[in-house]
Amino acid sequence: MDLDPLILSRIQFAFTISFHILFPSFTVGLACWIALLEALWVGTGKGIYRSLSEFWTKIFALSFGLGVVSGIVMSYQFGTNWSRWSDTVGNVLGPLIQYEVVTAFFLEAAFLGILLFGRDRVPRGIHLMAACLVALGTLLSSFWILSANSWMHTPAGFTIRDGRYFVTDWWQVVFNPSFPYRLVHMVTAMFLTTSFVVAGISAWYLLTRRYLDHARLGLSMALGLITVLAPLQIFLGDQHGLNTLEHQPAKIAAMEGNWEGGTRAPLVLFAIPDVKAETNHWEIGIDGLSSLILTHDLNGRVPGLKEFPADERPSPAIIFWTFRLMVGIGMLMLAVAVVHLVLRFRDRLYRTDWFFRVLIACMPIGFIAILAGWFTTEIGRQPWVVQGHLRTADAVTPSLTVAAALTSLLAFVVAYSIIYGAGTYYLIRLLRIGPKPLHDTGQPREAQSPKRPLSAAEPGDDHAITPAE
Repeated sequence: MDLDPLILSRIQFAFTISFHILFPSFTVGLACWIALLEALWVGTGKGIYRSLSEFWTKIFALSFGLGVVSGIVMSYQFGTNWSRWSDTVGNVLGPLIQYEVVTAFFLEAAFLGILLFGRDRVPRGIHLMAACLVALGTLLSSFWILSANSWMHTPAGFTIRDGRYFVTDWWQVVFNPSFPYRLVHMVTAMFLTTSFVVAGISAWYLLTRRYLDHARLGLSMALGLITVLAPLQIFLGDQHGLNTLEHQPAKIAAMEGNWEGGTRAPLVLFAIPDVKAETNHWEIGIDGLSSLILTHDLNGRVPGLKEFPADERPSPAIIFWTFRLMVGIGMLMLAVAVVHLVLRFRDRLYRTDWFFRVLIACMPIGFIAILAGWFTTEIGRQPWVVQGHLRTADAVTPSLTVAAALTSLLAFVVAYSIIYGAGTYYLIRLLRIGPKPLHDTGQPREAQSPKRPLSAAEPGDDHAITPAE
């Protein structure tokens, strides 16, 4: 592969977006969970909800800050590396990105201070309102960013004059054909990502016999959400795939590793796609299953890559594998949900160490699935930056040199390694410190449940407290 400004700019953007997307993927779900904990604290007065909310609010604040830093870097790249793209589509996407700033980011930034520092300085209801508005801000941010991104995949509501895009219908721009599917699929993925992190940390505390009441509550709530969302996400993914088949059939062909197309297409489980030879090596498939999944008809017709011009088709070399990785993780999430139900009905959920170890190992799978899905989506759009209208090669800054692109890429690698290395270290420290015991949350002692006798504590449970119930 020859290094030129285009490929270096694509690598740089992929690098920065991969870092950035990890933090919203976590904070969107976490903000909503904190709001729920705050509501339970206000509604019941049980200190464990406040203690758990305080603990995860610290994690949220750090993750939110790291996400802001990486988001700012991406916006600068639009001008430095992708000036043609900015000039061409600025009339459409510029306002959408600005709406995200003036609605979502300002909402998050304004009320995050109250959430962090106003707990004992404002009434409980005001503090709860701040938590809800921060959560709303994270969801609004997802709304506008996914709307802008979806428009590049399924552009609508515009006209082109003198090489520039102009809006003719803002409703069609915002609610473009793929946007509703992307929004619900991505937000659900974010909630699953957060749930697996909370479940994993709670399982770690249970395995090490620390903060048992906090861990039981966190584990129960996280696994409950996983059990609902894991099967729902499979359904939403299927609907998203059908929408993609309608609007981006070449992407579906590349994801499926299907070169010929036609009826009764096999579901390729394993293969080594060969782009030059336009075939698959070592292919293992199930006859007709791809047609059944994509068209809900065993004899349904699905597209093949050879049906599209060679210079207008995405390469399956990467997205064939990222798509399967995403689907495989979805099946793993479903398996965790099923095991959780079995253990809960058998009253062994909090006494099964091997399941705790599984949950700890599963903490990163939500992030991996989101990255795999994002790579599948974005690489599958190539060679277009605006599907069917603007090629990626025509969007890069014309005066950008190889030296400048390579220098900025290396600088970002070094800077991100330092910044996010330090952030990760501090995040791990916060997780090791854990939540405050109930008597440190500011709740009056007479309103708390008494501590359990020392003899009733689990071995090594220096911070064991009784259930708040």
